[in-house]
Amino acid sequence: MLGSPLEKYDFALTIDGRSYGVREEFEVLNPASEEVVASAPDADQPAVEAAMKAALRAAPAWAMTPVSQRASHVYDFANEVAEHLEDLSHLLVLEQGKPLASAKSELFSSLDYLRRLADIAESELEFSAANLPRGTKVIRKPLGVVAGITAWNYPVQLACSKLAMAVLTGNATVLKPSPYTPLTTLALGQLSRDAFPPGVVSVLSGLDPLGEWITAHPTISKIGFTGSTRTGCAIAESAAHRLTRLTLELGGNDAAIVLPDANIEAAAEGIIASALENTGQLCNAVKRVIVHESIERDLTDAMVDVANSLVIGDGMNASTDLGPIQNRMQFERLKALRESVAQEGGTFHCGEQTFSGPGYFMAPSIISGLSDASRLVSEEQFGPLVPILGYDDVDQAMVRANSSPFGLGASVWTSDVDKGLALAEQFEAGSVWINHHSALSPDYPSGGHKLSGLGVEYGVHGLEEYTQHQVIRIAT
Repeated sequence: MLGSPLEKYDFALTIDGRSYGVREEFEVLNPASEEVVASAPDADQPAVEAAMKAALRAAPAWAMTPVSQRASHVYDFANEVAEHLEDLSHLLVLEQGKPLASAKSELFSSLDYLRRLADIAESELEFSAANLPRGTKVIRKPLGVVAGITAWNYPVQLACSKLAMAVLTGNATVLKPSPYTPLTTLALGQLSRDAFPPGVVSVLSGLDPLGEWITAHPTISKIGFTGSTRTGCAIAESAAHRLTRLTLELGGNDAAIVLPDANIEAAAEGIIASALENTGQLCNAVKRVIVHESIERDLTDAMVDVANSLVIGDGMNASTDLGPIQNRMQFERLKALRESVAQEGGTFHCGEQTFSGPGYFMAPSIISGLSDASRLVSEEQFGPLVPILGYDDVDQAMVRANSSPFGLGASVWTSDVDKGLALAEQFEAGSVWINHHSALSPDYPSGGHKLSGLGVEYGVHGLEEYTQHQVIRIAT
């Protein structure tokens, strides 16, 4: 079964509805073994130009296609993905490292995003406003050709959702996956060839400077990017020269404030489930636990128990709960953060052990005793290192939670929902949860405050960002 996904897909670029070959390739590694999974095409400038020309050629007819037909194409694509769910899940484990159960969950979530966004576009998004004064018409028009650039932590879900938002609103799209996880997106491109008219969906993989070639191209009217804040700011700077529209889903340093009346066992399980989802490689994972001093020790012990129960290993093993860190660069950064803990006065309550042999494995660590200025607390770790911070005044806890330059998500843990709701509105964050964390939905907008992003994705509001208004007035 391990080899079958590699035999079913051509891992070629998708341009103008067909396979497109280039001379150069790059290797894709399995982070659990550090062995080569396969090679992916390294798109050159002629490939970029071919994709842009195909998209530009396809965009006018696609824009004129009724939304019901566009939705039908997305449903067809979702059905193609569903038929390949097992193979895509295994392929995702091989290149990303997550456990097979998590990979399948990502595939099911991707199908939900494709189908639900199609439903929303067809039934809830107003492409032409009604009940206007006589002689006035307000319509929403596609932007033209949009770029979707995705991260390596959830490559399938991000590719599917960006594809859906672009094409459902009448745009052609050029997708670029992370060079760490290009294989599943290239496979999605192959599946898209029969689901969409030629040129509507293109998939380009490659190393630097492919991203810059795409985002700076004059054909691109909008960029939807998910990734680091540093890269997002660089994209925004480049886009400013042409006023290219942007949706940026960037980093986070989500705080979870735990009140003294919280259910300790439930909070420990819920916080760990978020903080260690995808081995902590999740933008809106819990990254700072701010807990009342009266229950700090009890919550710490409970979180340690949950963390120690998790099995670390190759994602292909059925018993694995946590896979490896996805790539060496992030692995080395996390090792440096671990080393900073002792230097900055922190205490490990679990997870000090290291692993020998191949693979980028790291044990989940629960850490206390750090200040808000420490590296692990002030930076986004994006890994299984969880700092716990005590407080004695909830107002001060909220000030500390909001002191971060990030503002992606946050949560409150309490047995008093009304109290939780009152605190939730004080967070400077795009999404706030009460007694859970990280849950997103295709039905509701998702975005960040401050350095965590620009604009929103998903729901009607996210779809609207892929359109522009036009007002038509007739002299009366």
